[in-house]
Amino acid sequence: MKKIGIKISLFLNYFVFAILLNSVGIVILKSLENYNVDEFQASVLEGFKDIPIAIVSFLIASFLPRIGYKKAMLSGLFIATVACIAMYYGNSFWTAKVLFAAVGVSFALIKVSVFTVVGLVTDTAKAHNSLMSTIEGVFMIGVALAYFLFPAFNTEGEPDAWLRVYWVLAGMTSLSFVFLLCTKFEKNNEIPGSDLIDDVKQMILLCVKLLVVVFVSAAFLFVMVEQGVMTWLPTFNTQVLKLPTNISIMMASIFALALAVGRIAAGFITQYISWFYLLVVCVVITMFMVIFILPQTLNLNVQEIQTFSDIPLIGYVFPLIGLFLSPIYPLINSTVLSALPKKVHSPMTGLIVVFSALGGTAGSRIIGWLFKTVGAQQAFYYTLIPMALLLVSLFLLFKMTRKNEH
Repeated sequence: MKKIGIKISLFLNYFVFAILLNSVGIVILKSLENYNVDEFQASVLEGFKDIPIAIVSFLIASFLPRIGYKKAMLSGLFIATVACIAMYYGNSFWTAKVLFAAVGVSFALIKVSVFTVVGLVTDTAKAHNSLMSTIEGVFMIGVALAYFLFPAFNTEGEPDAWLRVYWVLAGMTSLSFVFLLCTKFEKNNEIPGSDLIDDVKQMILLCVKLLVVVFVSAAFLFVMVEQGVMTWLPTFNTQVLKLPTNISIMMASIFALALAVGRIAAGFITQYISWFYLLVVCVVITMFMVIFILPQTLNLNVQEIQTFSDIPLIGYVFPLIGLFLSPIYPLINSTVLSALPKKVHSPMTGLIVVFSALGGTAGSRIIGWLFKTVGAQQAFYYTLIPMALLLVSLFLLFKMTRKNEH
């Protein structure tokens, strides 16, 4: 297997889908402005993205090795290209729902393939941790780019100008398709069961393992927090900090960049210290940041924003929680995958994607409801609840994985 070419292909595919998936917060903001919907109605876009991810991942993960990871990823890139072009011509809230549903289906194919192939091109737990963290770091760089790419197409007085970005995105997915098409993969994948029925059975059997139950709970809680903040940060910047739309979107990139830096750094740090101690420190720091930084937005006297220097300091500081949230997801994924036989990595990845998608939808919907009912200033305080539960999950996960090692 040409590992370097495959790794580059994984990076490219994840990078492109980072932009598409995490543009949901931007599209929510544009929907509030252009399509006459409220915050709770707009939050449904997260569900249109995440529910297809969950359903498709569950249906295809167990027998994806039989189909082939390369074919699955090529299919995902093709679907995403068509969806981008459809969004440009559709220009409606209904079309936005279709776009994210298509992107969700595509990403399910991409993510299950990527996570499984990581296990095939690495030989040790540390190498797995490092590559997984790096891939997730590249993903967050793509997320950060989205916050600059979309505003570049916003034009004052032209409410539909932003849709031109979808031609650029269609071009990027097409280029990724061509590169992947030219990359050679081995065809002898390890298959979890003896036939398709047995493949599904292997995935269902994973659900009853206590280690897996604790892990998917941790993944669900983390994504609930991360996606809730990421999706609603542009709207928070607009409603609380009174930033113009373009600047609100670009400022949200700080959160994504912090996630990218944190994940890439974690790939190096975990070569020297235990993933568990790193993650406990990260969660505790994040909780303290929510407790002590968010109150600074209360009764904030915001002047007219002309330049980035006019933005209140809180606009730069609060998104830095991403630096400490970032290592959690790739490291818990890697820890559990490394503890399981490679032949069950594909069905296990399916479960990861399913519960991550459900967590993302729950987080976005809950935060959207809180924005509408308690206000944008108070909504993010409620992320402390899943973070506290996440700490408990990490302790249990550490204890179980150590027991497995012994």
